[in-house]
Amino acid sequence: MGSGQTVTVFGAYGHTGRFVVAELRTRGFRPVLSGRDADKLKTLAYETGFDALDVRPATVDDPASLDRALAGSAAVINCAGPFATTSAPVIEAALRAGVPYLDVAAEIEANIDTFTHFADRARDAHAVIVPAMAFFGGFGDLLATAAMGDWTSADEAHVAYGLSSWHPTTGTRTAGAVSRERRDGRRVRYSGGRLEHRHDAAPTLEWDFPAPMGRRAVVGEFTMADVVTLPSHLTIPEVRTYMTVEAARDIAAPETPTPAAVDEHGRSDQTFVVDVVVRSGATERRAVARGQDIYAVTAPLVVEAVDRVLTGRTRTVGVASAGELFDAPDFLRALAPHITVELGR
Repeated sequence: MGSGQTVTVFGAYGHTGRFVVAELRTRGFRPVLSGRDADKLKTLAYETGFDALDVRPATVDDPASLDRALAGSAAVINCAGPFATTSAPVIEAALRAGVPYLDVAAEIEANIDTFTHFADRARDAHAVIVPAMAFFGGFGDLLATAAMGDWTSADEAHVAYGLSSWHPTTGTRTAGAVSRERRDGRRVRYSGGRLEHRHDAAPTLEWDFPAPMGRRAVVGEFTMADVVTLPSHLTIPEVRTYMTVEAARDIAAPETPTPAAVDEHGRSDQTFVVDVVVRSGATERRAVARGQDIYAVTAPLVVEAVDRVLTGRTRTVGVASAGELFDAPDFLRALAPHITVELGR
């Protein structure tokens, strides 16, 4: 458990940030609440019974404020999007403080930036930087890595997201807008060992999800951060991600409401099945995960990662995705009861 170690949460008052703060406390860590809005931080502190010393406002354009936010902390978790704006300044602060950095970025471009701009510096400093340690990116990478088993390479990886619905947070919408602007409105896919930007529409096809979801219409090449995390350490030239049509329509519609809590943990009624298939020649291997609320389950994902980093249960240093950094099957087992995982061959 956390043994009272201090972990700074930047963007603590956001939708995902609140889940992360709660999970840190449950795991025995002492969260430091940070972010740009001092009033929202104070409100969160009041609601959760935090001491005033645990509240440290900071902005990405003020390095000194970030240094104060990280002072004395064992690690920092960045939950504040758009990550195209926040990742680099908070990583710089983590490197100055000499502490691990983790974020929950689903933005493809922001994650690419982290690998591109910080890989050498982090490795030379023996620092640990973990981008996309969230439902999109890190989780798919853990599932694919576990499914690979003793394979060192594969021909294809397919990550199919069976979401019952997708009520996006304000942060998700903002991050999506930033990504679309950076792509000049184009969509992205990963094929032939590289990212491609395309102007054509993504295909619609069908995917056979495990029971009880069954065969469902999905948007093919609904590309998520898995196309950054998986190829960062796995030799797989074709990485495709898919999204159930209903969820894709939800997030595209401007009138779709934000998530609404339905239980004492603050989770929405959204459920998910993630079906991962890796293929080598005529042989395929599979990993399946089930759970509730993609934003809520990001909290146990990133907090489990923090715990493993701080207790030395890692396999490398530098910028690394979850599947490279951790023992993937063991990590997935540790997520129970938040997520149910089945690994098959």
